[in-house]
This record gives sequence, C-alpha cells and structure tokens, in this order.
Amino acid sequence: MADGKHFLLVEPEDLLRRTVAMTARSLNLGQIHEAAGSDVALRMLRVRAFHGAVIAVDCVGKGGERRYDLSLVDRVRAGDPPDGPPMPIAIMAAEASPALLDALRERRIRRVILKPFRARVLLDTIADFGAAPAPPRG
Repeated sequence: MADGKHFLLVEPEDLLRRTVAMTARSLNLGQIHEAAGSDVALRMLRVRAFHGAVIAVDCVGKGGERRYDLSLVDRVRAGDPPDGPPMPIAIMAAEASPALLDALRERRIRRVILKPFRARVLLDTIADFGAAPAPPRG
C-alpha cells in the first residue's frame, strides 16, 4: 500500500464510495476515508492530514437562485497552510456551468469530474493526488 497516503472521498452514494475505496486499496493507492456528507468529512479533516480530497457537490436552490454548495470546499481551503501548497481537491458535479468553473478557480480547484463517470476516473485522480505532499492539519 502507498505508505501513509490518506485520501478523503465525500460522496452520498454508498455503492460508489465503497467501490472506489475497495479498488483503491487493492491497487495500493492508499487509504480512502469515506464520508457521506460534510459533517462527517469535517470531523475527519480535524484529526487527519489528507493527500487529497474528492468531493461531490450538489446544486441547491430553485430557479434563478440555483447554485452549487461549496461550503465544504471553503472549509477545507480555510484549513490549508498559509505558506504551503493547498490540498489537492477534485469536485464531482452533474454539470459544469461557467459560474461553477469561476467559483472553483477562485478556490484553486483544478479538476472537475462530471457525473456520470466511471470509477476509473476517480482512481486516476486519487493516484495523481498521491504524488503531492500532505499539508499539515489539525
């Protein structure tokens, strides 16, 4: 197993989370810490450094008020070290509007995974994140 590599996967769909976690372990990519939502993810972020995170974001609101909930991403970014590299984050979303892409650029998110996708896309993302040093947390 990739020594000391820990990744956070925030996805409400149990089957997808478990499939990616088990496959990543079998491929020796590292330890995948699974969270179905923001509350669990925030608890995990308080006690462990991660080499990267893949976070599903949902569209909230109706009509002209529709927007993506990026509050978890904002909390992760708030915990990044001021003098070090930010934690690599990939976002999973149903669509990538220009407004979403602008919001992600502002948050230093460089990877968007559009749903539906193959689990291999997540595994490749995790493998890429494994090359980055883990920022200090906690």
